[in-house]
Amino acid sequence: MNNSLLPPMRILDLTEGGCMLGGRLLGDTGADVIKIEPPGGTDSRIWPYYRDSQDPQQSLFWYTYNANKRGITLDIRKPEGQEILKKLAASADVILESYEPGYLKKLGLGYDALRAIKPDIIYTAITPFGQEGPKAHYAASALTVWASGGYLNACGDPDRAPVWISMPQTFLFGGCEGAIATLMAYYYRMTTGEGQFVDVSMQESALSPNMNILQMWDLNKLDFKRVGSVSYVAGTGVKQPIYFKCLDGYVMILAIGGNEPYVSSSKALVKWMAEKNMAPEWLQNLNWWTEYNASRLKQDLADKVGRAIEAFTMTRTKEELYLVGAYERAILIAPVADTKDISEDIQLKARNFWVEMSHPELGRDIPYCGPFICLSETPIQYRRRAPLTGEHNKEIYGGELGMTDAELESLNLKGVI
Repeated sequence: MNNSLLPPMRILDLTEGGCMLGGRLLGDTGADVIKIEPPGGTDSRIWPYYRDSQDPQQSLFWYTYNANKRGITLDIRKPEGQEILKKLAASADVILESYEPGYLKKLGLGYDALRAIKPDIIYTAITPFGQEGPKAHYAASALTVWASGGYLNACGDPDRAPVWISMPQTFLFGGCEGAIATLMAYYYRMTTGEGQFVDVSMQESALSPNMNILQMWDLNKLDFKRVGSVSYVAGTGVKQPIYFKCLDGYVMILAIGGNEPYVSSSKALVKWMAEKNMAPEWLQNLNWWTEYNASRLKQDLADKVGRAIEAFTMTRTKEELYLVGAYERAILIAPVADTKDISEDIQLKARNFWVEMSHPELGRDIPYCGPFICLSETPIQYRRRAPLTGEHNKEIYGGELGMTDAELESLNLKGVI
């Protein structure tokens, strides 16, 4: 493949759900990724759908994580399907899968079986809890994996139950780390000629954002407590509000004292409030160096300052608060962006982040999030939208495995492809 980051690499993608992100990342960087789904389509063609069509062929979830892949259908539970997968494996560099540990081995499609066909193959298995251990065969959802990784305990307000990130993340973590590990194994193969089995645990992937929290316990026996949407002063336990409502959402303002650049920023904010007759006299006289110093700050004063600031922000939009506050007055303030804000973000537009991808069956192009990295010599290319169900059956089975139309029709009638 011309101008590609990766050397020619073929991947058979048997992952589902968010784990499909791994194949997407490798496809973006130039690999030939063949997404394999059951005849009739996979359950991963889920909501949300294009213009709420309810058509699995128009799943935006599927679009997102399967762009830059070709797609075939194959029932690997049937003997004919297993033989076809083995033929495909003979020319593959990587197998990506997210089945329960041992499932493919029972079908005769595990690492040892495929290594016998292709000795240097890299076999990456992504599972909720890894291939071994007492929880290896536990069923799991994104929520349970998130909880088992400890991250839920750090999310939410301290006086309420933990909350989760509304967009499921753990399967995406697994897919992403699966792609990274696959590249590491591929590099090892380039230097030694040897393939290997890669075991990715989503629970362990979900632990990685908690590394500093775990060290707090390991080294000091301190159990991290979730603090909610505030800036927590560990020495006094005081919580300083940093998120404030405004006319069209929320902004974040670091109204903090004690040292720079926070003191200058906080004083600039109060000056702006005073010019609009919205700064009480006590706030204008507040000494941000001493009275609002974290070492002696009291909760009552922090709450009082927070209420005064929010009374001001509630009279203005995110854009005004950000453009005037940050750019003209050097206040440490940032808008809390929603989806619409992101789609209209001037920085992303200036960097040509959005990429239009053609969807002929819809008669239009659709904007996609752009490359996750920008490479000067081998830029990421968006070559194709996600495949329709079985879209490349004839191209791969007929063109690459040499099957005749009659054979393909027979396999179709048997429900193999």
